[in-house]
Amino acid sequence: MRKIDRILAASVSAAALMGALALATPAMADEKKEPKKEMTGKEIAFDRGLGNCLACHMIMGGDQPGTIGPPLIAMKQRYPDRKALYDVIYDPRTKFGPHTIMPPIGAYGILSKDELEKVVDFIHSL
Repeated sequence: MRKIDRILAASVSAAALMGALALATPAMADEKKEPKKEMTGKEIAFDRGLGNCLACHMIMGGDQPGTIGPPLIAMKQRYPDRKALYDVIYDPRTKFGPHTIMPPIGAYGILSKDELEKVVDFIHSL
């Protein structure tokens, strides 16, 4: 019975996340059409229409952080190899499996390569 409860809870969480992403996609597409100033990795990570890392993670300096993912602290210690961190942000399914709720930021083209590099540099500096 506990296994069914866990599966149901995971399914409901995943469905809620996918619904939120589906609703946000048109708004994100409109925002990308406008020319933007050169953004820092922190600005991209905190931007609700781009990285939106704060939706799930606590990051020092962020407002209203999420609690779904782990706090992003001591990242150089957790990921001494920057490439390993890049790979997790690019496509977390490679490390956490196909049922992770973290979106594949790079694999789905949510961020450009340049934006992704900036976010990785910022997260790695925490």
